[in-house]
Amino acid sequence: MKKNASPALALLLLYSSFAPLARAQQAPPQQRPPIVVPQTQQQQRQTAPPDAGQDDEDDVVRITTNLVQMDVVVVDKKGNQVTDLRAEDFEVYEDKRQQKITNFSYVTNESAPRPAAPDAVAAATSRPTTAGRNAPPPPPPPHRLRPEQVRRTMALVVDDLGLSFGSTDAVRNALRKFVNEQMQPNDLVAIIRTSAGVGALQQFTSDKRQLHAAIDRVKWNLAGRVSAFAPVTQSGTPQNRMTMGGEEGSRRTPTGGGAVLDNSDFNMRSGEGDAAGEIEQFREDLFAVGTLGAVNFVVRGMGELPGRKSVTLFSDGFSLRTSDRSPSNARVFEALRQLTELANRASVVVYTIDARGLVAPGFTAEDDTAGLSLEDLDRTQRDRAFEIFDTQGGLDYLSQQTGGFLIKNTNDLSRGVRRIIEDQRGYYLIGYRPEGATFNRRYHTFEVKVKRPGLRVRSRKGFYGIRDEETRPVARRTREQQLLAALVSPFSSPDVRLRLTAVFGNDERSGSFMTSLMHINGSDLKFNKQADGTYKAVLDVAGVTYTDNGRVVDSRDQTGTLTMREEAYQKALRDGLVYSFVVPVKKAGAYQLRMAVRDTATERTGSASQFIEVPDLKKNRLALSGLVVSGLKSNDNNYAAASTREPASDGSAASLASPAVRRFRLNSTLDFAYAIYNARLDRAGGRPQLVAQTRIFREGEPVFEGEAAPLNLASPLPDPKRIELGGSIKLGSNLPPGEYVLQIVVTDLLASGKHQTATQWVDFEIVK
Repeated sequence: MKKNASPALALLLLYSSFAPLARAQQAPPQQRPPIVVPQTQQQQRQTAPPDAGQDDEDDVVRITTNLVQMDVVVVDKKGNQVTDLRAEDFEVYEDKRQQKITNFSYVTNESAPRPAAPDAVAAATSRPTTAGRNAPPPPPPPHRLRPEQVRRTMALVVDDLGLSFGSTDAVRNALRKFVNEQMQPNDLVAIIRTSAGVGALQQFTSDKRQLHAAIDRVKWNLAGRVSAFAPVTQSGTPQNRMTMGGEEGSRRTPTGGGAVLDNSDFNMRSGEGDAAGEIEQFREDLFAVGTLGAVNFVVRGMGELPGRKSVTLFSDGFSLRTSDRSPSNARVFEALRQLTELANRASVVVYTIDARGLVAPGFTAEDDTAGLSLEDLDRTQRDRAFEIFDTQGGLDYLSQQTGGFLIKNTNDLSRGVRRIIEDQRGYYLIGYRPEGATFNRRYHTFEVKVKRPGLRVRSRKGFYGIRDEETRPVARRTREQQLLAALVSPFSSPDVRLRLTAVFGNDERSGSFMTSLMHINGSDLKFNKQADGTYKAVLDVAGVTYTDNGRVVDSRDQTGTLTMREEAYQKALRDGLVYSFVVPVKKAGAYQLRMAVRDTATERTGSASQFIEVPDLKKNRLALSGLVVSGLKSNDNNYAAASTREPASDGSAASLASPAVRRFRLNSTLDFAYAIYNARLDRAGGRPQLVAQTRIFREGEPVFEGEAAPLNLASPLPDPKRIELGGSIKLGSNLPPGEYVLQIVVTDLLASGKHQTATQWVDFEIVK
């Protein structure tokens, strides 16, 4: 990892000075009422209890000395899941020998339906703005999922190394429909491209903004195919086909991100066909293995996630047989073997979708058939039909071996995605006690039969006779390996608790930037008392900022030593530490910040990540900076004065509510500050006409919605392009402790269209 010595490591006590992003104007009175939630509403919003039998969900696939356990799906003739079967309805075979079922349960992945919002909340949601507009409010911000809340973990992998131009557009539309209509609140989703770097991987989130940013990056690869088939030339040979010792072999142009080759790159003189065929077969192998390698990396990262997981691969397919002389592709089969074994042990089901849709092997406008004989035309059509069958065979094999299925020959990819989602409603866990011969390191077939007629069973096809314990690394990991593992983990590591805050801002002189604050729980660190009475701790801090294309724009790998006296040590244990840094942003777009901390004394690690959108202010569209929140000890309504006040250090409400921690007690005041960019100005007085609304959510449901009221702005404005604002909300006494989200919605009455409204949100916590 690249070392970054500037800015220097800054480990500060919790209430080290933090300049507010914006000086506050006095907020309108409508934004200050205490939040009151009826007791019945609080009860309705509690997380639904887990379903019976879900205790085993974290170990879906187990291959140990005492138990072999696999997940099984049963459907009827219409493809609907059957959920009322019992253990005696099944028969399990290992290498065609029947086994006695010792463990059996059914696990459902369906979330309990959310109750309807109370009348008061529903009325507030449908209330028109002061401008008389009845436009629906913006969608609620996402809430952070805890591992126990996740029902489905899905990775949607787009094989853009080989998608044709037409397939790319169809896949992008299917992904958008999934995020907008089919994704559920308790789904953890990642959209990953096989051509992207490591930074674009492991972005599992429930944040639809982040997923839409990933979808926007799904574009046709210049090294990819224009259409499903290579066009035919006047000579009767497709442009991307080459002779292989008298036979014709399919040749694709993508090279997995490398140079694009065409026929001129190879000397096709007589006698050199065999060498050219070897080159072509190598390129075919490289293409398919590259795709499978990317999926392998995704599956490996999903191993730590809870429950039964799934990968859906959108691809134009890959070949398992390149010609009659080479009936098998050793490189591709080895990559498939490694992937299926890894997926089965990680409890990952792989579904595949042929992104080409319904493809006919006939001729198109791209083909030049002038001068071709009937025999040439017939051979070309037969070759194309075989290519469809061959490339679909690779997708079908991958899905069948891991308990999934292939969606093919349909132009409605969204319907295929829906079928895959419905297949993940639930599954049976079936286990048996293995014999000693099971662990002979050979491959064992696994078959499940159901006795009830008219039903179909789908399960994994087999496993290698290696215990799960033997597949886990036992060697001690290095410092770098520990930090890397924490960085790529989709969930925050619990050993050292972190809270990450990244705020976007813009300055006239320096441009756009991200200010990042990472709060470290001091009680999770080990401080050693020194001979002089001081306390010492040594921390490794690593961080990477990625673009949505996987490119690294900032990285740091630093080691800092903390030495503090008794008073500072006690304060660090109580209030924690803050690591802060600023990253200049030269280009608008979506960014992902990941941070990891390692306590060198205990080798315990912690991690956190955040998604940040940086708008393109040069387009002169309405935008908001990030939100900065803090707390007040008293009910002082002057935010400008409060932002410069020294915080209390007696454990009161204000000492908890810093911009980095955002932890508030009941009956305290939550203060927020932000900036509005590119507001339109009226022609008469050169003044903006802005309306702001404050909303608070808990677990995706609204608990408070303030009136949409005009902003009372200072006159004259110091900088009309950058209007700095602030406000406050008094938190009531009856809010249940937990995670909340504050959302600010600003509407520009002088603008029109979809850029009339801008939103920004930040999470915070209420404690007793």
